[in-house]
Amino acid sequence: MHRRPDTPSKSTTSARRRAGWAASWLVLVLGCSKEDMVIQPRVKPYQESAFFVDGQASRPLVAGTIARGQLHLDQAYYQGKLGDLLVDKIPAEVDRALLERGQERFNIYCSPCHSRLGDGRGMIVQRGFPPPPSFHDQRLLDAPAGHYFNVITNGYGAMYSYASRIPTDDRWAIVAYIRALQLSQHATLDDVPQENRSQLEEKESTKR
Repeated sequence: MHRRPDTPSKSTTSARRRAGWAASWLVLVLGCSKEDMVIQPRVKPYQESAFFVDGQASRPLVAGTIARGQLHLDQAYYQGKLGDLLVDKIPAEVDRALLERGQERFNIYCSPCHSRLGDGRGMIVQRGFPPPPSFHDQRLLDAPAGHYFNVITNGYGAMYSYASRIPTDDRWAIVAYIRALQLSQHATLDDVPQENRSQLEEKESTKR
């Protein structure tokens, strides 16, 4: 079978296609200068801008919108308050997993100043930093759970806010562990479950 004279050969079609691709890449390369991409018009946070009517480069949040992950309807859990009052109890289930997580986070973030016992004699304090109050002082024993959450969130005195470092779940875990530390130093026999009291009584008898 003979090819019609006006029909391009396969090699000619392939060459044209390659030339088209090469021309496209050449346009992209010539149009995207490295300097133009690195050094381009931009503004820094809180910088002035003549483009917007209010003269600010940073734009306000759109009214009536909430960022994903920030729909915090549970005020007790996310603010440690009910209305204007601090919550008295931890608004979460306190179990072994929560206490172990709280112990881990407490030892990382809190113990340098508060010490692992919570008595305010951490290593930073031993090196000259002003001591924080002991968690075993009566004032803090009587403080509601929301007080500790609020201090972690907003800071207090010489302590700065840890809100950017410790998420909400971990703040309550730390509060739960602080309560465990307080109980460890002020527990009575009545706080021990009945089935475990015999073990304590046996240990006391062996000491005598």
